[in-house]
Amino acid sequence: MPDGQIKRETKIPYRRAVLMKAAEDQGLLGPKDRTIGGRVPDALLQEAKRNSGITETSELLTYALVQVALEDNFGAKLMARRGTVPKGVLFEG
Repeated sequence: MPDGQIKRETKIPYRRAVLMKAAEDQGLLGPKDRTIGGRVPDALLQEAKRNSGITETSELLTYALVQVALEDNFGAKLMARRGTVPKGVLFEG
């Protein structure tokens, strides 16, 4: 593997840790005081567990909710800025 390339198994736990820390810092991970339930397709659940490396359904649900809660809407914010930079402006790269 080339230098600087991170294996998938290494990146996912790090990204999850960063998101969970951000949620904790924002006070989103307090006591577990709410029970929720629902029916989901097994294939979706198994693929989400496989992709995330999370084996416990409650932990996976918490992680999924954190992702939604902390979503930054980058695409929408970027498109909202359309036309705010004058044409002809060059950026250094």
